Amino acid sequence: MNSHDVERVAIDLGERSYDILIGSGLLGRADTFEGLPAGAAAAIVTNETVAPLLAARLTQALRPTFAQVQLIVLPDGEAHKNLATLNTIFDALLGAACDRKTIVFALGGGVVGDMAGFAAACYMRGVPYVQVPTTLLAQVDSSVGGKTAVNHPLGKNMIGVFNQPLRVIADLEVLDTLPAREFSAGLAEVIKYGPIADESFLQWIEGNLPALLDRDRAALRHAVRRSCEIKADIVARDEREAAVRELLNFGHTFGHAIESGLGYGEWLHGEAVGCGMVMAADLSRRLGLIDRAYQDRIARVVERAGLPVRGPRLGSARYLELMRVDKKARDGEIRFVVIESPGRAGVRTAPDALVAQVIDDATA
Repeated sequence: MNSHDVERVAIDLGERSYDILIGSGLLGRADTFEGLPAGAAAAIVTNETVAPLLAARLTQALRPTFAQVQLIVLPDGEAHKNLATLNTIFDALLGAACDRKTIVFALGGGVVGDMAGFAAACYMRGVPYVQVPTTLLAQVDSSVGGKTAVNHPLGKNMIGVFNQPLRVIADLEVLDTLPAREFSAGLAEVIKYGPIADESFLQWIEGNLPALLDRDRAALRHAVRRSCEIKADIVARDEREAAVRELLNFGHTFGHAIESGLGYGEWLHGEAVGCGMVMAADLSRRLGLIDRAYQDRIARVVERAGLPVRGPRLGSARYLELMRVDKKARDGEIRFVVIESPGRAGVRTAPDALVAQVIDDATA
């Protein structure tokens, strides 16, 4: 592969290290997949929306390397990210007599990536997989770092495992197929990296938001690369979310409550995270960590990205109940990722009464 048309971001995890490849037109090129372990079979896990758009392109690129290329098409949407859908992947792999050398290719957004990665971790006690994210959100966040899971009615992503892929293929060209709503949802996960890790990146996002919304290829390349660089650094320091990796969940505690409370799929994940960041910024100000101007700045960039800044009216008691199921909670105490200063985050607890004020103000 020519080095000038692809950028690499390395995830340094010792023997589990891998590269994120970022460029345009990568999906249909056989050399994108050079260097993967030799295997007779490839299994492409995708969904009913992505399959007609991109599955043939990936299949053609894989045929020179694999004798068998199987297509597993799942229903689309967060509502189907569950154990029943996961089992359909196992049914297909077993039905095709896939062995331990099979490589699973996750072709889709975060839901497909999570389920395919989880299935790969479990099938025959583990087969390798490659992430081929087709949404902005997946390219900058969910495909990177090895988190795989399915949802449970009592909580989002509560059943899963850490399973690092062999490679991540971030083809910017496929983002042209995204509906505007899905694209804006992905921008939430781009925006979050600024307040938690890189104030200059937040400034860049603010200045380049029109270009990003126009899907300017150069702006997208920088946004995806910088997001992946920040996440790669954090994951290398804390692969299993024991400490600093928790900071990547800025906005997610509030956001997961919105998703669970409404029913998965009513709001897109990025929409819930965007609104959750606005609420987390408000909490940060109420804790005396940031000023009103910085809180307003975060709300403004979220709104400019086309994301909701007011949450659904579930009631503060219901929000608090749902947030106690969050994976960061300890002994029933909710822990929030907050902004400690511009470009730096931390994890704090807060009195229920104060959190309720945030929720009430954001949902009134």
